[in-house]
Amino acid sequence: MKQTYTIKGMTCGGCKSSVEKHIGSIEFVTNVEVSLEMEEVTVTLEHPVSFDILKKALPEKFNLFEKSHKSSNQDISLISEKGQEDSKVKQLQPLFIILFYLATTVIFLNFKDWNSREMMFDFMGLFFIVFSFFKMLDLKNFPTSFSMYDPLSKKIPFYGWVYPFIEIALGLMFLMRFELNIALYVTIVILGITTFGVTKISYEQEKYSMCLFRDSFKITND
Repeated sequence: MKQTYTIKGMTCGGCKSSVEKHIGSIEFVTNVEVSLEMEEVTVTLEHPVSFDILKKALPEKFNLFEKSHKSSNQDISLISEKGQEDSKVKQLQPLFIILFYLATTVIFLNFKDWNSREMMFDFMGLFFIVFSFFKMLDLKNFPTSFSMYDPLSKKIPFYGWVYPFIEIALGLMFLMRFELNIALYVTIVILGITTFGVTKISYEQEKYSMCLFRDSFKITND
């Protein structure tokens, strides 16, 4: 038998692998299929497994919801609101820590000869090098997750594969002060494309959430 659930909190291929690993370790679970784009997980079972067991098997950053009936939409729209906020804070916490360390490092590198221009170049260089490292850790799955919010990667899959290497090149160019004008122009272009994609996705998700809440409110009133 198969059971399909809505899952919130996934942001990359690593999240997908984590969900598959934790749910797949449950007794009687024979197969787990996760869709990042649809935010769904389909579980194949030898015997019925309760929803609570599946939910408790997942790390706290993920929120699992039943979606077999209309009433589940109401649960998702009302119950998930706080869960999504908590999940977003937890997801952003490592980013804030990394940015803090980068900023601190740049300050120590430039505290003797304080120069805001040089500090900006150092920060951008370290920023690209560090974040390219995290992409390299999951290079196999990165292009798939990247194409979900980057419009260029969605149209040209090869761009997702070379993007981490572009970041490495830009990082070295900033740190070595090599062809800075080219590095700045490329940075503006690639970050502009990604920012546009993220903004578009966020708008669509917000629109979907509002529609879901409206439908749930209508069901409750009826």
